[in-house]
Amino acid sequence: MTSRPIVGMGAVASTGSGVDELFESLCQGRSGLAALHGFDHTRYRTRHAYEVDDRPVEGEDVPARATALLTTAIAEALADAGVGEDLSGVPVLIGTGLRELRTAEQWWRDGTELTDAGLHFGTALRERFNADDTHTFSNACSASLYALALGSDLLEQSEDEDAMVVIAGVDVLTESMFGLLECVQPTSPDAVRPFDRNRAGVLMGEGAAAIVLRRGEPADGASVHGRVRGVGINCDAYHVTAPSPPGIAEAMRTAHRNAGVKPSDVDLVMVHGTGTLLNDEAEATALAEVLGEDVERPLMTAVKSMTGHTSGASGLLNLIVGLRAMNEGRVPPTVGLEDPVDEAAKFRFVTGEQQRAAMNVAQLNAFGFGGINAVAIVEAAR
Repeated sequence: MTSRPIVGMGAVASTGSGVDELFESLCQGRSGLAALHGFDHTRYRTRHAYEVDDRPVEGEDVPARATALLTTAIAEALADAGVGEDLSGVPVLIGTGLRELRTAEQWWRDGTELTDAGLHFGTALRERFNADDTHTFSNACSASLYALALGSDLLEQSEDEDAMVVIAGVDVLTESMFGLLECVQPTSPDAVRPFDRNRAGVLMGEGAAAIVLRRGEPADGASVHGRVRGVGINCDAYHVTAPSPPGIAEAMRTAHRNAGVKPSDVDLVMVHGTGTLLNDEAEATALAEVLGEDVERPLMTAVKSMTGHTSGASGLLNLIVGLRAMNEGRVPPTVGLEDPVDEAAKFRFVTGEQQRAAMNVAQLNAFGFGGINAVAIVEAAR
């Protein structure tokens, strides 16, 4: 796969609105963890989450928040790319876990006004950006990197060097998912602690991310944040929820093959790192196998320790943070990682404070329910 330039980026999460604020907060180790804000926390053992603070009144949720975060991230990416807000004829690919499920929950329980059109991101994107070619993929926690793979394929097939696609990911907290996690986790986690021996499970986060990806290099002197070298995806269908190390490893190898890189070329790994009891060890096992003798070479970090698990947005958030880390030469820490599991003992995790380093190639991991695995390889702008 030919590398494709990323010319615009936008993001919002519990740790900050806008790429600059988000990245700086992560580098300073600031967590977005706070008391549950969007619905009645007295129903649950878990009383905290990583929410975007955009509700007018505590405990009173508002509809269409996922759509609002999505349009915010896309608007920032378009402004950053300097291409204007008219997306007519431009494919917009959105990865999500639950789309506007929270809006449907409010309608069902509280009688909030609901229209079918309001549940589809395409409606708002058409109204705001004149977007007439939108596609939404619900591929669990790897959704936005799946969208990246499909967007890259679209550009590969185009003959127009000026062709571009907008790729995005978004998710917000839903009460049903929050309650489901409460049922399946033995104890209530106080925070997301990726790869730590004493982790208790995952806490959900909210966020949206978007990038503008071009087929050819911009001729107008526009800035380039980095390039997508290759993406590897698969669905191993090993189990509904339990991850498969071989399936994850194969997605990594496919990404390396498509990108034309070797394990020794990877300078930074933005791990999936959900803090769940099975996923971290499975990811660590796969990483150790694929990296082999180079396992101690790349720096690694898990930003979900500060953003929570942003589900469909998480892959692209990793991409944006990874590119900024390489371009600025500093890597955010993994907060709360004090006693790594055996499988990750040899990894060079950044902990405590941000770490400065020269980096050129990053690997981004995203794995979802049902064995939906996605791994991307990006390179810095220079």
